[in-house]
Amino acid sequence: MNEKLKHKESSPLPPSGGGAALKYIKDIIGGVKSLLTGMKLTGWYALHHGKEKITQQYPDNKDTLELPERFRGEVVMIHDEHNEHACTGCTACELACPNATIKIVTKFDVQPDGKKKKAIDKFVYHLELCTFCNLCIVACPTDAIKMAQTFEHSTFDRTDLTKILNNPGSKIREGIE
Repeated sequence: MNEKLKHKESSPLPPSGGGAALKYIKDIIGGVKSLLTGMKLTGWYALHHGKEKITQQYPDNKDTLELPERFRGEVVMIHDEHNEHACTGCTACELACPNATIKIVTKFDVQPDGKKKKAIDKFVYHLELCTFCNLCIVACPTDAIKMAQTFEHSTFDRTDLTKILNNPGSKIREGIE
């Protein structure tokens, strides 16, 4: 009896009769068909060498490399020629980030009329934690940050991946509230 049980356990076919065996064979045929459907485009490119190429030969083509417009490389803060930005320090991007990649450190600046106004002291961005989900960009009400197309971030020191996005001495652009 034990030998019968061992034989049933090691058999690749289901133990019940012809209907189950037929289903097993149909499943195998369906799997092969699915695999061939998925490999059709790959096979076409393998056989047509002179046609359009999807794969880019990086780093050989650094000078001619074209990234798609939707490519997300890293978060950057936009500054104009006067070193001014549009970040109000509202922390909407920090709250939208699912894994605490962004930390906004704020301060209060005294205006010429004596009023205190909230401003950013540091916009800290942890590139090593970023999943490039774009939620911070969508959440920003003033479009102060965007995704850049930089992608070469290899480094031996992990601290190089923590960046301060606001330039030293930068301030908020007039008219941004």
